[in-house]
Amino acid sequence: MNSSTGFVKVPGGKIWYQKIGAPKGTPLVVLHGGPGFPHYPLLPLKALSSDRQVIFYDQLGCGKSDRPKNKTLWKKERFLKELQILVNDLKLKDHYILGQSWGSMLAAEYALTSPKGLKKIVLSGPFLSTAKWIQDANKLKSKLPKRILRVLEKNEKAGTTNSKEYQKAEKEYNHRHLCRINPLPKLMVKCRKEGNLDIYNTMWGPSEFHCTGNLKTADLTKKLHEIKIPVLLTCGKFDEATPETTKFYKTLLPNAQMHVFNKSSHTPHLEETDLYMSTVRKFLNS
Repeated sequence: MNSSTGFVKVPGGKIWYQKIGAPKGTPLVVLHGGPGFPHYPLLPLKALSSDRQVIFYDQLGCGKSDRPKNKTLWKKERFLKELQILVNDLKLKDHYILGQSWGSMLAAEYALTSPKGLKKIVLSGPFLSTAKWIQDANKLKSKLPKRILRVLEKNEKAGTTNSKEYQKAEKEYNHRHLCRINPLPKLMVKCRKEGNLDIYNTMWGPSEFHCTGNLKTADLTKKLHEIKIPVLLTCGKFDEATPETTKFYKTLLPNAQMHVFNKSSHTPHLEETDLYMSTVRKFLNS
């Protein structure tokens, strides 16, 4: 398997990238989630390199990329500029984008700039509106055992979300709606180990279901109709990016299709890998 790595200079430092597969077909650029957690959980996507070159990268601040301490860098607009620089630096003409979780918002923002050569996007576990995300999270939290819910609410109200009891209670939510594999896959463990909580806390907050960061008002729902290219939306049946909200996003996109993975939560690329890959491959090859 052909593979090469390199670095690209972006505002704030250098980002690491890896190209896997021969340069044939239309390349796929993969945008990881977080914000602040690297590409490792998405590595199963290298299976798609039999059809095309697959390009992974770690956004600034995490994984193998530089880790500047300047918190003013952790803004959606800078991460969008970073992606644009990467595409230009790698001299990508026609290309596809796959964004997972936070990466889906980045992918949609990129598509909204109408970049030359962007042909299709995949929005996996889509995060396109913080209000919708939190609304869904509140519904999912309400189904947790009452003792766990009380711990979460008490600590959020007191501002003690860094407490051990809060983090322990948070794990139950994550096991149900983030990744249902137990124990966690090694790629997820490595992702957390090389993640950057400063970015996550600055942009999002202390947990998947409690937003206090600068993404608090993020909402693309009024702009999605401007994305005319083909879009594939995917989510798991138990996803924190719920099938109901994903279906709502589909109604806003003029040229979209959707697939729900019935045995998955937020990581069907790990939970139902073969089906996920065949679904994405079929969309990209169609």
